[in-house]
Amino acid sequence: MTEAPEAPPAMEFRPVTPDRWPDLAALFEARGGPKHCWCMVWRPWPTGVERSPAMKRAALERTVLGGTPVGILAYVEGKPVAWCSVAPRETYRNMGGDDYPAGTNVWAVVCFFAQRTQRGRGITARLLDAACAEAASAGADVIEGYPVDPDSPSYKFMGILSTFLAAGFEETGRVGKRRHVFRRRLRS
Repeated sequence: MTEAPEAPPAMEFRPVTPDRWPDLAALFEARGGPKHCWCMVWRPWPTGVERSPAMKRAALERTVLGGTPVGILAYVEGKPVAWCSVAPRETYRNMGGDDYPAGTNVWAVVCFFAQRTQRGRGITARLLDAACAEAASAGADVIEGYPVDPDSPSYKFMGILSTFLAAGFEETGRVGKRRHVFRRRLRS
């Protein structure tokens, strides 16, 4: 007899704001956290400037403290346990997404991270739903994502195709050999 999977815990999703910077830093610096990249892989970086973890941390902190949207945190019992990088597309490097008419407010989802204790319980789907809600509440017309096939040898931190399809996204193209371009309209 197979045991039923453990039910996912109650979660609260909140945008990263200056007052939540300590929560984001604690999540990233915890064991297994993404303290090597600080989710700066897809954000603009000046040519010739060192990309050490300390420099990436400082750059993300400046961005957050400056009030620029960077993503959302998932909390269980008041503690940050997962993260999704979702922000206006222009705050990222060129992700290779679609072209839209002038004035279209486009947001992008580029990264997911969950503590090991939260994995395997649908956290990515829950983060993606919360990311769409956050983008919509900020006035986004469209949200893009760049997931990969489930057997992809890299970029899995960007999500997998089935999660985006289940969330109502449609595929509109590809970027490189691995990443797909998906979008979901939030407003007509």
